[in-house]
Amino acid sequence: MHIEFNIDGTKMKYDAGDHVAVYPKNSSELVEKIGELLNADLDTVFSLLNTDEESSKKHPFPCPCTYRTALTYYLDITSNPRTHIMKELIEYASDPKDQEKLKLMASSTPEGKKEFHEWILRDNRNIVHILEDLPSVKPDLDHLCELLPRLQCRFYSISSSPKVYPKSIHITTVLVHYTTPTNRVNKGVATNLLAQMKPTNDKLPQPTIPIYIRRSQFRLPPKSQTPIIMIGPGTGLAPFRGFIQERNYARKKGKEIGEMVLYFGCRKKDEDFIYENELQEYVANGTLTKLHLAFSRDQPEKQYVTHLLEQNADELWNIIGEKNGHLYVCGDARSMAKDVHNIIEKVVMEKGQMTNSQAFDYVKKMEQQKRYSADVWS
Repeated sequence: MHIEFNIDGTKMKYDAGDHVAVYPKNSSELVEKIGELLNADLDTVFSLLNTDEESSKKHPFPCPCTYRTALTYYLDITSNPRTHIMKELIEYASDPKDQEKLKLMASSTPEGKKEFHEWILRDNRNIVHILEDLPSVKPDLDHLCELLPRLQCRFYSISSSPKVYPKSIHITTVLVHYTTPTNRVNKGVATNLLAQMKPTNDKLPQPTIPIYIRRSQFRLPPKSQTPIIMIGPGTGLAPFRGFIQERNYARKKGKEIGEMVLYFGCRKKDEDFIYENELQEYVANGTLTKLHLAFSRDQPEKQYVTHLLEQNADELWNIIGEKNGHLYVCGDARSMAKDVHNIIEKVVMEKGQMTNSQAFDYVKKMEQQKRYSADVWS
């Protein structure tokens, strides 16, 4: 999903590689459901006071406000509640079976941990689902507002260059929308909100959303001639779209630009190859030196960008070893980024004719010099 934020008329500045933070709001459907389940008037005004006298924050969020405002803008009602919330809900359960289930999940016993993992985490239940499935549990709404964590802003890599788009910010994200094991449909808070925000005609006010820029160390080299390798499967492509736009802009201005090699992967070429035409155009005009593609589901054997990296060891070493180039990784931290790191160390060891410890030190030095940068998430 490609989203553009119009920032014309603001003082907001950004660089390719920065992040934009989006302040989301919960869906009115879920908020109303809580009011219905707890027989509460959501328009009631309330206030929470911090009992810690030494704390600088008097309230956990702007108060006084209505329950509807708190549940919409300030409280996280879609994530999996932690065990301490299970413990606090016990006193509000009038059915002994509901009490026992909550006590079990709040306990630290192997059985309790198993039940919490299966019923909360595996089945992906949020506070609304819990109140639905344990109908005798009727907590006081002000206590629930005290227990629930704050709704956090969502960070996205900016997928545009301010030189090309000085009046807007682009992001590239997956629309989160999936069915849980209990046949409920869970939706991403921010992505579904953004998907619904369509521009209106000139006679009506345009939809707005609060955002801010978070500066990043994920930056293009100062010299446009420095060669770079970019590794970004899926939406990990986002910051590299901005990098490529920036170098393409420099090329059009007559500047010499270094090699740009992009490794991109997705499931299926026909369904998931984002910005395909744009990338092919950059290859055609010479901005993008090489575009290595891996489509994991388009052939019997799965192929990922890591397989291509292993096959192109000579090219990798030529850029990061012989030409002192930069390497960037963006995407999944749990497996892809770790696999890439291991492959880079192996390439440095074999092509640079180094020992294990020498290769480790070489890659470590690349990171310290900001020649090896990672923008990853789990």
